[in-house]
Amino acid sequence: MEKKKNLLIALLLIWVAPSFAAKVDTLLIKSPSMNKEVQVVVVTPDAASGKKSVACPTIYLLHGYGGNAKTWIDIKPNLPQIADEKGIIFVCPDGKTSWYWDSPVNPSFRYETFISSELVKYIDEHYKTIADRKGRAITGLSMGGHGAMWNAIRHKDMFGASGSTSGGMDIRPFPKNWDMAKQLGEYESNKEVWDNHTVINQIDKIENGDLAIIVDCGEDDFFLNVNKDLHNRLLERKIDHDFITRPGGHTGQYWNNSIDYQILFFDKFFKK
Repeated sequence: MEKKKNLLIALLLIWVAPSFAAKVDTLLIKSPSMNKEVQVVVVTPDAASGKKSVACPTIYLLHGYGGNAKTWIDIKPNLPQIADEKGIIFVCPDGKTSWYWDSPVNPSFRYETFISSELVKYIDEHYKTIADRKGRAITGLSMGGHGAMWNAIRHKDMFGASGSTSGGMDIRPFPKNWDMAKQLGEYESNKEVWDNHTVINQIDKIENGDLAIIVDCGEDDFFLNVNKDLHNRLLERKIDHDFITRPGGHTGQYWNNSIDYQILFFDKFFKK
């Protein structure tokens, strides 16, 4: 009798527990510009699947240096649950060590073209998306924060909102780091190229209202000062944005927390 009672309770708990049916796909998507396949993780909410599916907004999540397409799922294991709760598709491409540029010295690294053209096109063709800039946001951590802002500013026709968490908003103070010289050439002999490939020098390409922007960085992060510089540049240009600093460093623990605030920001943008 006791066993039957326990079984009944267990079945009841299963029945009343929230059911999250988000699908996680790991794809290889062909990049014509690079003539290779790029691994991409796509998290699709239940609302965007099946016969009664509805079009959902998309957040593109870019990883940092040393990461890959699965970085964000590793940092935020409940991303599928969030996808179902918010009705948002998450797209996480592998950007290698590209900084998400079209490299001027390495023709095999055309990740700006891939992210802002080829990948968006593929996702819109194969998933139930809101195929409009009003239904697209892009953000990322560290190298991916730079990449998200770089792509959004330069392709505001594709993205309506952009963010960065712990992003390298100005690369020039770090000329020997993170393989950037492989993509841009050595800093000392290519200063103009570096000037032209850093986010902070792209701000004059946007006006207030062009993008919904959220930027955050930990108080103990080595990128804190360049994020404050970006914030000040946006203020000088009178471009509205959210800027947040709080305790934390350049860590997965910080990003696990910070991405929640960014998702809330983008969710509010999508619902305007």
